[in-house]
Amino acid sequence: MTAAAARSRPVAAPPQQRSAATVAEAADPQPSAATLIGSVQRAMRLLESVAGHEHGAPAKQLARETGLALPTAYHLLRTLVHEGYLRRDKGLFFLGEAAERLGSSGAQEKRRSTIVDALAQWRDLIGAPVYYAMYRDGEIEVLCVSDTPGTPAVEEWADFRETGHAHAIGQCLLAQLDEDVRRDHLDRYPVRSLTPYTVRDGHALVRRLDRMRRTELVVERQEYALGTVCAAVPITLGATAATMAISLPAHQADRLPVAARQLQAEVGRLLGSLALSISI
Repeated sequence: MTAAAARSRPVAAPPQQRSAATVAEAADPQPSAATLIGSVQRAMRLLESVAGHEHGAPAKQLARETGLALPTAYHLLRTLVHEGYLRRDKGLFFLGEAAERLGSSGAQEKRRSTIVDALAQWRDLIGAPVYYAMYRDGEIEVLCVSDTPGTPAVEEWADFRETGHAHAIGQCLLAQLDEDVRRDHLDRYPVRSLTPYTVRDGHALVRRLDRMRRTELVVERQEYALGTVCAAVPITLGATAATMAISLPAHQADRLPVAARQLQAEVGRLLGSLALSISI
């Protein structure tokens, strides 16, 4: 939730950190045909052709589809198999593990973009910073925050992972965990007072979490930071515990119930399309 981590805008690397390739691209953004490497182009066409055949394709068919001479196609196909981008089985060529890793990386980036876009849309609609977090590998992770200079995110003055008992995001995630996992978390990160409003001890926290229904909004008022109120919407998809949340200045606390219900409605409306993007 720190403002530095929160911006969903991309940040350009400083000039001294730019790679030689980046500098070359800036100098020649549209390379002429003479600078292109023909063998790379032909290999990419073969990969695209193989990707279009779920059940594999023989070299002769791939050569015909890409307009390559058969000896050239064979040479490139063998190279792509050697590098792991293709695999050969009974004379047919399929995408290999290396190509599938490239595809999964692109799919992950697309899922991340879906979440970032949704948060920015809700931020503008509600007029408050919006947070996305999940419980993963035993830790509370705030994965994405969308805010603006006029509606800044809460400053992470105490590690969010260690203070889940004190903020709405953490309480919402802890309420979704089974008893053993929750106990393990609280053993590692015991309850401690951050403000005069923080829950007093672990027993009081557990009683509060046990009273929460899995679909219930979680509201926290100045327990993590004085002058801030928060609300979190639980999202449970299979074994994944996640949440979307908002924060407001304490002097706007009367807005919190309406804003939280608005976020809940938006999450519910888009949950189907977000389901595959939720574990970014």
